[in-house]
Amino acid sequence: MKQGSIVTGTDSPQAPEVQVPFASHEIRLSGSQWLITLLLVMGMTWATPRVWQHIEGFTPDADYRLPYALSHDYWLFARYSQWAVQKREVLILGDSVVWGHYVSPAGSLSHHLNELTKTQRFANMGIDGIHPVALAGLVNNYGQAISNKKVILCFNPLWMTSKKHDLQTEKEFSFNHPRLVPQFVPKIACYANSFSKRMGIALERQSQFLSWVTHLKTACFENSDLLSWTLENPYANPVSSLKRELPEPQITDLSVPAWSSRGVRKQAFPWVDIESSLQWRFFRQTVEMLEERGNQVFVVFGPFNEHMMQTQSLAAYYKLQEGAKTWLSRSNVAFYVPAALPSEYYADASHPLSTGYALLARNLSENESFKALILDGPVQTE
Repeated sequence: MKQGSIVTGTDSPQAPEVQVPFASHEIRLSGSQWLITLLLVMGMTWATPRVWQHIEGFTPDADYRLPYALSHDYWLFARYSQWAVQKREVLILGDSVVWGHYVSPAGSLSHHLNELTKTQRFANMGIDGIHPVALAGLVNNYGQAISNKKVILCFNPLWMTSKKHDLQTEKEFSFNHPRLVPQFVPKIACYANSFSKRMGIALERQSQFLSWVTHLKTACFENSDLLSWTLENPYANPVSSLKRELPEPQITDLSVPAWSSRGVRKQAFPWVDIESSLQWRFFRQTVEMLEERGNQVFVVFGPFNEHMMQTQSLAAYYKLQEGAKTWLSRSNVAFYVPAALPSEYYADASHPLSTGYALLARNLSENESFKALILDGPVQTE
């Protein structure tokens, strides 16, 4: 070879052939192996929540109500619904008025009805803060077990005292139980959430496993996912948290005085029109949904604290009340619109004290429609 000559590519040694990997991992599954894996995962997601029901203690007593801390635990509500359908004759659905916001479990409406009838036929299935739009979502997605039962469905007019309470405002704000409201259709203008979060909520409604995961977050991990919880509790064993019993139903402060003794002034509520009310629209849907499942529905409208309203506001409330009566009558739905309780029996605009619940229970027991549909005859009292 002459000095300065160029060595061509043919004169150089051949480079080894490079094998391009199909993927970063070494193990690859065949079609049949993928099918087996899919079946195993599906089996685990189906079985795990059901097995957990046998691990986690759940023994409701006569005055049981969902603990306040678990108000957003809809998987637990579904489990309670299954239990109540089997163990109780009458289910009482509604918001904090049913739940008993200012009273102990032994001061709620269900307790006084059980005491009055000397039975344990009434179940307190109220959830604190659940407005009618959310209640419709709860019954539709987590209350499928409620069928062929007697149901007392309570409507709290508080949710129609303003456009904001009725979810009609355009401005976004935070309201109770957003995971239960429609995520896409119909659109609720004041509801703000990203598309991905809405989709996640919609998927959770269709998956008992995902609902169970949320239950664990709520009941065992302080409303946190496992990663966040371990960061906050680096020395705690997450498995030990899974062994905890469910929180006991809250025993609220029984010393709450009546609204009038706290210097609360009368209010001028800007009531919404019942024909345009979003809350009333969804309440009607809940009635129809329950009836389609073979339930006998009895509606209780109120009792709202009329003593707390100014004259003009009271007139608008009576008009709204008549609109509700008209729809219920035309729909052949049994109902009762109780007269206002004595002023000293209210804690605020819509929540009775224990004495108020006792009087409401007695008034209900004397209503002819209630006796015929719910009690199957007169109440025997001493």
